Amino acid sequence: MKAVFSRRRFATLPLAAALFGVFAAGVTLAQESVKIGYTGPLSGGAALYGKNVVSGIEMAVKEINTAGLEVAGKKVKLELVALDDKYSPAEAAINARRLVQQYQTAAVFVPHSGGIYAMQAFNEQEKFIVMAYSSTPKITEVGNKLTIRIPPTFNSYIEPFIRYEMKKFGKKVGMLPGDHEYAKNWSLLFAPAWEKAGGSVVSNNPMSYNRSADFYSGVSRVMAEKPEVMFIGGPSEPTALVAKQARELGFKGGFLLMDQAKLDEMAKVTGGLALLEGSIGVLPVSYDESPGAKAFSAAYRKMYGADRDPTTESSYNYALTHALAAAMKLAGTTSDATAIRSKLGEALAKLPREQNAGGFRGIDAVGGTLVDPVVATVEGGKIKPVGLSELMK
Repeated sequence: MKAVFSRRRFATLPLAAALFGVFAAGVTLAQESVKIGYTGPLSGGAALYGKNVVSGIEMAVKEINTAGLEVAGKKVKLELVALDDKYSPAEAAINARRLVQQYQTAAVFVPHSGGIYAMQAFNEQEKFIVMAYSSTPKITEVGNKLTIRIPPTFNSYIEPFIRYEMKKFGKKVGMLPGDHEYAKNWSLLFAPAWEKAGGSVVSNNPMSYNRSADFYSGVSRVMAEKPEVMFIGGPSEPTALVAKQARELGFKGGFLLMDQAKLDEMAKVTGGLALLEGSIGVLPVSYDESPGAKAFSAAYRKMYGADRDPTTESSYNYALTHALAAAMKLAGTTSDATAIRSKLGEALAKLPREQNAGGFRGIDAVGGTLVDPVVATVEGGKIKPVGLSELMK
Protein backbone atom coordinates (compact mmCIF):
# COMPACT_ATOMS: atom_id res chain seq x y z
CA MET A 1 0.00 0.00 0.00
CA LYS A 2 2.81 2.39 0.83
CA ALA A 3 4.41 1.85 -2.54
CA VAL A 4 1.12 2.54 -4.35
CA PHE A 5 0.47 5.66 -2.25
CA SER A 6 4.01 6.92 -2.90
CA ARG A 7 3.65 6.52 -6.65
CA ARG A 8 0.31 8.36 -6.62
CA ARG A 9 1.74 11.18 -4.52
CA PHE A 10 4.67 11.78 -6.86
CA ALA A 11 2.46 11.34 -9.90
CA THR A 12 0.39 14.32 -8.80
CA LEU A 13 3.39 16.67 -8.59
CA PRO A 14 3.75 17.31 -12.36
CA LEU A 15 0.00 17.90 -12.54
CA ALA A 16 0.17 20.34 -9.62
CA ALA A 17 3.12 22.11 -11.22
CA ALA A 18 1.24 22.33 -14.50
CA LEU A 19 -1.84 23.72 -12.80
CA PHE A 20 0.32 26.26 -10.95
CA GLY A 21 1.90 27.28 -14.27
CA VAL A 22 -1.53 27.77 -15.83
CA PHE A 23 -2.63 29.81 -12.82
CA ALA A 24 0.53 31.94 -12.96
CA ALA A 25 0.07 32.45 -16.68
CA GLY A 26 -3.52 33.48 -16.00
CA VAL A 27 -2.33 36.12 -13.54
CA THR A 28 0.14 37.42 -16.11
CA LEU A 29 -2.45 37.45 -18.87
CA ALA A 30 -4.84 39.38 -16.65
CA GLN A 31 -2.45 42.33 -16.77
CA GLU A 32 -3.22 44.37 -19.86
CA SER A 33 -0.32 45.99 -21.70
CA VAL A 34 -1.21 49.50 -22.87
CA LYS A 35 1.04 51.47 -25.20
CA ILE A 36 1.65 55.23 -24.96
CA GLY A 37 3.05 56.80 -28.11
CA TYR A 38 5.74 59.40 -28.74
CA THR A 39 6.94 60.87 -32.00
CA GLY A 40 9.60 63.57 -31.99
CA PRO A 41 13.28 64.30 -32.62
CA LEU A 42 15.66 61.69 -31.24
CA SER A 43 18.45 62.49 -33.69
CA GLY A 44 19.84 65.66 -35.24
CA GLY A 45 20.23 69.08 -33.64
CA ALA A 46 17.02 68.74 -31.62
CA ALA A 47 17.83 65.27 -30.27
CA LEU A 48 18.45 66.43 -26.70
CA TYR A 49 15.15 68.32 -26.72
CA GLY A 50 13.26 65.18 -27.78
CA LYS A 51 15.12 62.96 -25.33
CA ASN A 52 14.21 65.32 -22.48
CA VAL A 53 10.54 64.85 -23.35
CA VAL A 54 10.96 61.08 -23.50
CA SER A 55 12.77 60.93 -20.15
CA GLY A 56 9.83 62.64 -18.42
CA ILE A 57 7.28 60.27 -19.95
CA GLU A 58 9.51 57.27 -19.27
CA MET A 59 9.98 58.27 -15.62
CA ALA A 60 6.23 58.61 -15.09
CA VAL A 61 5.54 55.25 -16.78
CA LYS A 62 8.01 53.51 -14.45
CA GLU A 63 6.41 55.10 -11.39
CA ILE A 64 2.89 54.22 -12.53
CA ASN A 65 3.83 50.61 -13.20
CA THR A 66 5.65 50.31 -9.87
CA ALA A 67 2.65 51.70 -7.96
CA GLY A 68 0.21 49.58 -9.99
CA LEU A 69 -2.58 50.84 -12.23
CA GLU A 70 -6.04 49.29 -12.42
CA VAL A 71 -8.60 50.35 -15.02
CA ALA A 72 -12.15 48.94 -15.03
CA GLY A 73 -11.10 46.02 -12.81
CA LYS A 74 -8.06 45.10 -14.92
CA LYS A 75 -4.42 45.50 -13.97
CA VAL A 76 -2.70 47.67 -16.54
CA LYS A 77 0.98 47.94 -17.44
CA LEU A 78 1.97 51.01 -19.46
CA GLU A 79 4.64 50.84 -22.13
CA LEU A 80 6.17 53.79 -23.99
CA VAL A 81 6.76 53.38 -27.73
CA ALA A 82 9.05 56.22 -28.86
CA LEU A 83 9.70 56.84 -32.56
CA ASP A 84 12.16 59.30 -34.11
CA ASP A 85 10.67 61.75 -36.61
CA LYS A 86 13.82 63.92 -36.96
CA TYR A 87 11.67 67.01 -36.33
CA SER A 88 9.83 66.42 -39.62
CA PRO A 89 6.04 67.03 -39.71
CA ALA A 90 5.60 64.43 -42.46
CA GLU A 91 7.51 61.81 -40.45
CA ALA A 92 5.48 62.70 -37.36
CA ALA A 93 2.25 61.95 -39.23
CA ILE A 94 3.62 58.61 -40.47
CA ASN A 95 4.77 57.68 -36.97
CA ALA A 96 1.43 58.64 -35.43
CA ARG A 97 -0.47 56.40 -37.82
CA ARG A 98 1.92 53.56 -37.05
CA LEU A 99 1.51 54.09 -33.30
CA VAL A 100 -2.28 54.07 -33.56
CA GLN A 101 -2.66 51.23 -36.06
CA GLN A 102 0.15 48.92 -34.96
CA TYR A 103 0.26 49.64 -31.23
CA GLN A 104 -3.34 50.84 -30.63
CA THR A 105 -2.19 53.92 -28.73
CA ALA A 106 -4.98 56.15 -27.47
CA ALA A 107 -2.57 59.08 -27.01
CA VAL A 108 0.55 60.26 -28.82
CA PHE A 109 2.97 62.79 -27.31
CA VAL A 110 4.60 65.14 -29.85
CA PRO A 111 6.93 68.06 -29.03
CA HIS A 112 6.89 70.21 -32.17
CA SER A 113 4.15 72.31 -33.72
CA GLY A 114 4.75 71.11 -37.29
CA GLY A 115 4.14 67.54 -36.20
CA ILE A 116 1.15 68.60 -34.10
CA TYR A 117 -0.51 70.34 -37.05
CA ALA A 118 0.12 67.30 -39.26
CA MET A 119 -1.49 64.98 -36.72
CA GLN A 120 -4.46 67.28 -36.12
CA ALA A 121 -5.45 66.71 -39.75
CA PHE A 122 -6.60 63.17 -38.89
CA ASN A 123 -6.49 62.48 -35.15
CA GLU A 124 -10.19 63.16 -34.55
CA GLN A 125 -11.13 60.75 -37.33
CA GLU A 126 -8.70 58.08 -36.16
CA LYS A 127 -9.59 58.65 -32.49
CA PHE A 128 -6.39 59.39 -30.64
CA ILE A 129 -5.34 62.26 -28.36
CA VAL A 130 -2.56 64.56 -29.50
CA MET A 131 -0.51 65.33 -26.37
CA ALA A 132 0.98 68.52 -27.80
CA TYR A 133 4.13 69.86 -26.21
CA SER A 134 4.37 73.24 -27.90
CA SER A 135 3.50 76.73 -26.72
CA THR A 136 2.13 77.84 -30.10
CA PRO A 137 -1.34 79.43 -29.54
CA LYS A 138 -2.74 78.12 -32.83
CA ILE A 139 -2.65 74.53 -31.51
CA THR A 140 -5.77 75.06 -29.42
CA GLU A 141 -7.29 77.81 -31.55
CA VAL A 142 -8.24 75.34 -34.31
CA GLY A 143 -10.86 73.66 -32.11
CA ASN A 144 -9.51 70.11 -32.25
CA LYS A 145 -11.40 68.23 -29.53
CA LEU A 146 -8.74 65.53 -29.06
CA THR A 147 -5.74 67.81 -28.52
CA ILE A 148 -4.14 68.85 -25.23
CA ARG A 149 -1.65 71.72 -25.35
CA ILE A 150 0.75 71.01 -22.49
CA PRO A 151 2.78 74.23 -21.91
CA PRO A 152 1.28 77.74 -21.63
CA THR A 153 1.18 79.73 -24.87
CA PHE A 154 4.25 81.81 -25.65
CA ASN A 155 2.28 85.00 -26.35
CA SER A 156 2.19 85.64 -22.59
CA TYR A 157 5.99 86.06 -22.66
CA ILE A 158 6.31 88.49 -25.55
CA GLU A 159 5.42 91.86 -24.01
CA PRO A 160 7.24 91.32 -20.68
CA PHE A 161 10.36 90.03 -22.47
CA ILE A 162 10.34 93.02 -24.84
CA ARG A 163 10.01 95.47 -21.95
CA TYR A 164 12.95 93.94 -20.13
CA GLU A 165 15.32 93.90 -23.12
CA MET A 166 14.38 97.38 -24.37
CA LYS A 167 14.84 98.91 -20.94
CA LYS A 168 18.19 97.21 -20.42
CA PHE A 169 19.77 97.36 -23.89
CA GLY A 170 17.83 99.41 -26.44
CA LYS A 171 15.24 99.28 -29.20
CA LYS A 172 17.14 97.75 -32.14
CA VAL A 173 16.58 93.99 -32.44
CA GLY A 174 18.19 91.49 -34.75
CA MET A 175 16.16 88.33 -35.32
CA LEU A 176 17.92 84.96 -35.67
CA PRO A 177 15.13 82.45 -35.05
CA GLY A 178 15.04 78.83 -36.13
CA ASP A 179 13.25 78.06 -39.39
CA HIS A 180 10.96 75.39 -37.91
CA GLU A 181 7.20 75.95 -37.56
CA TYR A 182 7.26 76.90 -33.89
CA ALA A 183 9.94 79.55 -34.46
CA LYS A 184 8.01 80.95 -37.42
CA ASN A 185 4.92 81.32 -35.24
CA TRP A 186 6.93 83.04 -32.49
CA SER A 187 8.47 85.41 -35.05
CA LEU A 188 5.13 86.34 -36.58
CA LEU A 189 3.90 87.61 -33.21
CA PHE A 190 7.19 88.96 -31.91
CA ALA A 191 8.20 91.30 -34.76
CA PRO A 192 5.02 93.44 -34.76
CA ALA A 193 4.97 93.49 -30.94
CA TRP A 194 8.56 94.80 -30.88
CA GLU A 195 7.68 97.55 -33.37
CA LYS A 196 4.47 98.39 -31.51
CA ALA A 197 6.60 98.95 -28.39
CA GLY A 198 8.61 101.56 -30.28
CA GLY A 199 11.47 99.40 -31.47
CA SER A 200 12.87 98.57 -34.88
CA VAL A 201 13.68 95.17 -36.41
CA VAL A 202 17.05 95.85 -38.05
CA SER A 203 17.45 92.35 -39.51
CA ASN A 204 15.65 89.03 -39.70
CA ASN A 205 17.64 85.94 -40.67
CA PRO A 206 15.98 82.57 -39.87
CA MET A 207 18.41 79.64 -39.69
CA SER A 208 18.12 75.87 -39.55
CA TYR A 209 18.79 75.09 -35.89
CA ASN A 210 18.22 71.38 -36.44
CA ARG A 211 20.67 70.81 -39.28
CA SER A 212 23.60 73.11 -38.59
CA ALA A 213 26.29 73.66 -35.99
CA ASP A 214 27.95 76.63 -37.67
CA PHE A 215 25.94 79.84 -37.52
CA TYR A 216 28.75 82.36 -38.11
CA SER A 217 27.58 83.54 -41.53
CA GLY A 218 23.98 84.07 -40.38
CA VAL A 219 25.06 85.76 -37.16
CA SER A 220 27.48 87.99 -39.09
CA ARG A 221 24.70 89.21 -41.38
CA VAL A 222 22.61 90.22 -38.39
CA MET A 223 25.58 91.74 -36.56
CA ALA A 224 26.25 93.97 -39.58
CA GLU A 225 23.07 95.90 -38.72
CA LYS A 226 24.35 96.64 -35.18
CA PRO A 227 21.45 95.26 -33.09
CA GLU A 228 21.25 95.97 -29.38
CA VAL A 229 19.15 92.85 -28.68
CA MET A 230 19.09 89.48 -30.41
CA PHE A 231 15.92 87.42 -30.69
CA ILE A 232 16.99 83.78 -30.85
CA GLY A 233 15.44 80.41 -30.17
CA GLY A 234 15.03 76.75 -30.89
CA PRO A 235 16.38 73.69 -29.05
CA SER A 236 18.84 74.63 -26.31
CA GLU A 237 22.10 73.35 -27.82
CA PRO A 238 21.94 75.12 -31.21
CA THR A 239 20.48 78.24 -29.56
CA ALA A 240 23.49 78.31 -27.25
CA LEU A 241 25.82 78.02 -30.25
CA VAL A 242 24.13 81.04 -31.85
CA ALA A 243 24.62 83.04 -28.63
CA LYS A 244 28.22 81.88 -28.27
CA GLN A 245 29.12 82.75 -31.84
CA ALA A 246 27.44 86.16 -31.50
CA ARG A 247 29.63 86.92 -28.46
CA GLU A 248 32.71 85.73 -30.32
CA LEU A 249 31.85 88.22 -33.08
CA GLY A 250 31.62 91.03 -30.54
CA PHE A 251 27.93 91.26 -29.63
CA LYS A 252 27.49 93.06 -26.28
CA GLY A 253 23.68 93.21 -26.01
CA GLY A 254 20.99 90.96 -24.57
CA PHE A 255 19.38 87.75 -25.80
CA LEU A 256 15.60 87.41 -25.88
CA LEU A 257 15.00 83.65 -25.87
CA MET A 258 12.05 81.69 -27.13
CA ASP A 259 10.73 79.36 -24.45
CA GLN A 260 12.04 76.23 -26.18
CA ALA A 261 15.61 77.17 -25.21
CA LYS A 262 16.61 76.57 -21.58
CA LEU A 263 19.21 78.72 -19.84
CA ASP A 264 20.81 75.93 -17.81
CA GLU A 265 21.23 73.68 -20.85
CA MET A 266 22.59 76.60 -22.88
CA ALA A 267 25.15 77.34 -20.16
CA LYS A 268 26.66 73.86 -20.63
CA VAL A 269 27.42 74.76 -24.25
CA THR A 270 28.58 78.34 -23.64
CA GLY A 271 30.84 77.31 -20.75
CA GLY A 272 28.78 79.03 -18.08
CA LEU A 273 26.33 81.88 -17.75
CA ALA A 274 28.78 84.73 -18.42
CA LEU A 275 28.15 84.68 -22.17
CA LEU A 276 24.38 84.72 -21.52
CA GLU A 277 24.45 87.88 -19.40
CA GLY A 278 21.37 90.00 -20.08
CA SER A 279 19.29 87.09 -21.38
CA ILE A 280 15.64 86.52 -20.58
CA GLY A 281 13.82 83.19 -20.96
CA VAL A 282 11.84 80.62 -19.04
CA LEU A 283 12.96 79.53 -15.58
CA PRO A 284 14.87 76.21 -15.57
CA VAL A 285 13.22 73.51 -13.46
CA SER A 286 16.33 73.06 -11.32
CA TYR A 287 16.03 76.71 -10.22
CA ASP A 288 12.30 76.47 -9.45
CA GLU A 289 11.67 76.47 -5.69
CA SER A 290 8.01 75.40 -5.88
CA PRO A 291 7.27 72.13 -4.00
CA GLY A 292 6.27 70.14 -7.09
CA ALA A 293 9.35 71.21 -9.07
CA LYS A 294 11.71 70.44 -6.17
CA ALA A 295 10.18 66.99 -5.63
CA PHE A 296 10.43 66.25 -9.35
CA SER A 297 14.04 67.42 -9.58
CA ALA A 298 15.08 65.16 -6.70
CA ALA A 299 13.26 62.14 -8.16
CA TYR A 300 14.64 62.82 -11.65
CA ARG A 301 18.24 62.94 -10.45
CA LYS A 302 17.71 59.79 -8.43
CA MET A 303 16.53 57.98 -11.55
CA TYR A 304 18.89 59.44 -14.15
CA GLY A 305 21.93 60.54 -12.13
CA ALA A 306 22.99 63.38 -9.86
CA ASP A 307 24.57 65.25 -12.78
CA ARG A 308 21.38 65.27 -14.87
CA ASP A 309 19.41 68.50 -14.66
CA PRO A 310 15.69 68.12 -15.36
CA THR A 311 14.04 70.42 -17.90
CA THR A 312 10.55 71.79 -18.41
CA GLU A 313 10.14 69.26 -21.23
CA SER A 314 10.78 66.46 -18.75
CA SER A 315 8.68 67.85 -15.89
CA TYR A 316 5.63 68.89 -17.92
CA ASN A 317 5.42 65.64 -19.90
CA TYR A 318 6.00 63.67 -16.69
CA ALA A 319 2.98 65.36 -15.09
CA LEU A 320 0.78 64.85 -18.14
CA THR A 321 1.69 61.16 -18.33
CA HIS A 322 0.57 60.74 -14.73
CA ALA A 323 -2.61 62.67 -15.58
CA LEU A 324 -3.20 60.47 -18.64
CA ALA A 325 -3.03 57.30 -16.54
CA ALA A 326 -5.34 58.84 -13.93
CA ALA A 327 -7.78 59.86 -16.69
CA MET A 328 -7.86 56.28 -17.98
CA LYS A 329 -8.76 55.12 -14.49
CA LEU A 330 -11.49 57.77 -14.13
CA ALA A 331 -12.88 57.00 -17.59
CA GLY A 332 -12.76 53.23 -17.05
CA THR A 333 -11.02 52.67 -20.39
CA THR A 334 -7.53 52.56 -21.88
CA SER A 335 -8.66 52.74 -25.51
CA ASP A 336 -11.57 55.21 -25.82
CA ALA A 337 -9.73 58.46 -26.58
CA THR A 338 -12.85 60.61 -26.28
CA ALA A 339 -13.69 59.24 -22.84
CA ILE A 340 -10.09 59.60 -21.64
CA ARG A 341 -9.89 63.16 -22.97
CA SER A 342 -13.08 64.06 -21.09
CA LYS A 343 -11.43 63.12 -17.78
CA LEU A 344 -7.99 64.65 -18.34
CA GLY A 345 -8.86 68.02 -16.83
CA GLU A 346 -10.18 66.43 -13.65
CA ALA A 347 -7.20 64.08 -13.47
CA LEU A 348 -4.70 66.90 -13.89
CA ALA A 349 -6.38 69.05 -11.24
CA LYS A 350 -6.28 66.15 -8.77
CA LEU A 351 -2.63 65.16 -9.30
CA PRO A 352 -0.69 64.78 -6.04
CA ARG A 353 1.85 67.56 -5.54
CA GLU A 354 4.83 65.25 -6.02
CA GLN A 355 3.53 64.28 -9.49
CA ASN A 356 2.47 67.80 -10.49
CA ALA A 357 5.89 69.19 -11.36
CA GLY A 358 4.50 72.11 -13.35
CA GLY A 359 1.84 73.23 -10.88
CA PHE A 360 -1.01 72.48 -13.30
CA ARG A 361 -4.53 73.41 -12.19
CA GLY A 362 -6.50 71.69 -14.93
CA ILE A 363 -7.42 72.18 -18.60
CA ASP A 364 -9.31 75.11 -20.11
CA ALA A 365 -12.27 75.02 -22.50
CA VAL A 366 -10.14 74.80 -25.65
CA GLY A 367 -7.70 72.12 -24.45
CA GLY A 368 -4.85 74.16 -23.00
CA THR A 369 -3.44 73.44 -19.58
CA LEU A 370 -4.00 75.91 -16.76
CA VAL A 371 -0.53 76.71 -15.47
CA ASP A 372 1.32 79.88 -14.48
CA PRO A 373 4.49 80.44 -16.53
CA VAL A 374 7.73 81.15 -14.67
CA VAL A 375 10.59 83.10 -16.25
CA ALA A 376 14.15 84.15 -15.46
CA THR A 377 16.89 86.59 -16.39
CA VAL A 378 20.67 86.25 -16.27
CA GLU A 379 22.15 89.04 -14.18
CA GLY A 380 25.59 89.14 -12.60
CA GLY A 381 26.32 85.70 -14.01
CA LYS A 382 23.39 84.14 -12.17
CA ILE A 383 19.92 82.93 -13.11
CA LYS A 384 17.36 85.15 -11.41
CA PRO A 385 13.69 84.07 -11.19
CA VAL A 386 11.26 86.90 -11.96
CA GLY A 387 7.48 87.16 -12.27
CA LEU A 388 5.81 88.34 -15.46
CA SER A 389 3.84 90.91 -13.49
CA GLU A 390 7.09 92.33 -12.10
CA LEU A 391 8.48 92.76 -15.61
CA MET A 392 5.40 94.73 -16.63
CA LYS A 393 5.90 97.45 -13.97
